[in-house]
Amino acid sequence: MTDVVQGETHPSERAAVLATFRHAPLPAKTLLAGAFVNRLGAFLNIFLVLFLTSRGYSAGQAAFALGVYGGGAIVGVLLGGALSIRLGARNASVLSMVGASVPLAAILYLPSFGLILVAVALVSLAGQLYRPASATLLSDLTPANRQVMIFAMYRFGLNLGTTVAPLFGFALYNLAAKSYALVFWVEALISLFYATLAWLTLPARAADGAAAGAEPVAEEDADGKAKTGRAGYRAMLRDRRYMLYLVAIFFFGVVYVQYLSTLPLDVRDSGVAIFWYTLAVSLNGFIVISFELLVTKYAQAWSQRLTIAWALVLVGIGVGVYGLPLGPAVILLGTLIWSVGEILGGPATTAYPVVAGPAHLKGHYIGGFHFAWSLGAAVGPVVGGWLFIRLGHQVWPVLTAGSVLSIVLVLLSVRDRPAPKPSR
Repeated sequence: MTDVVQGETHPSERAAVLATFRHAPLPAKTLLAGAFVNRLGAFLNIFLVLFLTSRGYSAGQAAFALGVYGGGAIVGVLLGGALSIRLGARNASVLSMVGASVPLAAILYLPSFGLILVAVALVSLAGQLYRPASATLLSDLTPANRQVMIFAMYRFGLNLGTTVAPLFGFALYNLAAKSYALVFWVEALISLFYATLAWLTLPARAADGAAAGAEPVAEEDADGKAKTGRAGYRAMLRDRRYMLYLVAIFFFGVVYVQYLSTLPLDVRDSGVAIFWYTLAVSLNGFIVISFELLVTKYAQAWSQRLTIAWALVLVGIGVGVYGLPLGPAVILLGTLIWSVGEILGGPATTAYPVVAGPAHLKGHYIGGFHFAWSLGAAVGPVVGGWLFIRLGHQVWPVLTAGSVLSIVLVLLSVRDRPAPKPSR
């Protein structure tokens, strides 16, 4: 049986970032490192449009391929949630990384757009299979009083990798004399590297016991477990509170993604220099990477329900600020406000699915969360673009209403769990 974190911790250590990492077992550290490594090598979604247009495909075809990539990712997290119990984090990671690396390298040599679309779909689908199982294991290996912090650290790895990846990929592109061959091959090799690391350090199955303070898993016979695996999403769908939470996350995703889709359109039409938009995006990355762990040190002890709700309030206010006469100060102020909301609520939002349902359905609840968020992020640009065409600058009050709806749904759906008692 895989070791879990050594016992409960004193309340004074609950919020400590270094203490959480120091007490985490090797598999948990592998999962945290994997969050960074996988995002560091996630070049395909960054360079796919540029690669396809360099091959002579139209902008419309490139955009469609990017949509296929997003669709494959949505299917991948659902499938990963369904397979999380049967595969475990190690097998899911190996299958995911190997399954993504082969079609990824093949994209460079495929002769037709149809075959490239198939490869793109396989890369995005396979690349997401590991996420529910990995998040489940990370939760199982972490005491209940450190769940929010460990997922803040997980998000830190994701955000840091996302920030570095474009620069790393651009360096590889120039190193290969402005060719994408090295970019995609390095991504494939990074996937294989993490597959090897996961095989050597992760347990074959999820820990047979929950970490201190976590909800115990009921013992079932083999047939019962098989039934749970098949019926996991049906059981999740019957949890009305959690379904309301997923609807809230969907609307949150729709609103959140507007800074990447609708905001640049509004900046262009308003005649504001694009410099201020790029500065705002950089400001968000700086705030999240620099301050999220520090804020989580204190916020993890707060009511999860109110923390998520207040975070969404800040996101709504920040988006609403964009509705003022657009200029550099408005762009930067709005981005600053919703970025504070992101660092306040991001870890709590991500950690809530691991405690929202029965322990044996944790993988399905996590998969459902990633599905709702990914669907919102995929639908958001379409909804925002459609509204912007019809409403212009007045789109922002409508999008703020989406944040209000998500706040109400969070207050109705999220339940605070009793704080874990420290051992004596």
